[in-house]
Amino acid sequence: MGGVKASPFIFCPIVAETSTYTSALRPLAYDWVRVVFLRSGTAIVYSEFGEQPLRPGDALLLGANVLSGCHPEEPVTATTIFLDRDYLVDKVFWQHSAVLTHRLEASQLLDDPYVEPTQILHLSDQDFTEIIPWLDELTELSCDQENSGGFISTERLLLCILQVIVPHIEVSATRRSATQRHTTEPTPPRRRVPCPLRPEARRASQMMRSDLTHRWSLTELAETVHLSVPQFHRIFVDAYGKTPQTYLTMLRAQELARLLRETGLLNELVTVSVRPRGPGSGS
Repeated sequence: MGGVKASPFIFCPIVAETSTYTSALRPLAYDWVRVVFLRSGTAIVYSEFGEQPLRPGDALLLGANVLSGCHPEEPVTATTIFLDRDYLVDKVFWQHSAVLTHRLEASQLLDDPYVEPTQILHLSDQDFTEIIPWLDELTELSCDQENSGGFISTERLLLCILQVIVPHIEVSATRRSATQRHTTEPTPPRRRVPCPLRPEARRASQMMRSDLTHRWSLTELAETVHLSVPQFHRIFVDAYGKTPQTYLTMLRAQELARLLRETGLLNELVTVSVRPRGPGSGS
């Protein structure tokens, strides 16, 4: 439902519009996540996942790149919120930081069958009545594209709306424990509570950062900071949320990513990968 009317020259990851429809809308897909709130009238929503009736007070959640159309049974008025996918990945990541290790997992949460790509959320009358003023204000802010300082207000309104509708969204259970994720995957360390780092852990981290090509071993690191291997392993995991080996892998991956961005290495790799093969070359 609906299309983005915001200026193409001013990007905002949150766009809202309210429109009235009297005729069928052909199926369209956006590279945005859409949340459609039906304010009046009834309609049949159809997509690659089938047909579903939509009633006043319902919210339709559509994932990015999901093809969907609408056949109004009578004139309908709806407010559509368009959410930039990268922005939403960040929100999902921090919302579920207790179980997600990095943004890639948040992205997969939106892409994979963890969340159904098309859902109708049946909100209570009280919830929908509470949301209406926020939808109106959000739409007004979307129209005022020249007000660059309005983003904080826009995000505040969105978070108020999400707080109401998120409990209605079906999400599957996480398949691995938080401990498994945080200690085995090469992702930036995140502490659960502000806590001073043990000097031994901090020194070991600095040593690994100073020479990423060195083949650091647990024994070498432990001896350097004057701890036994088991004790060093424990205080390092407590400090950074991951083992020294995983931490070193993360540092090396970050350095490789930097080199690919800041040097010509990426272009050279692309050139080699697309270089046409000459006659007689192997398949």
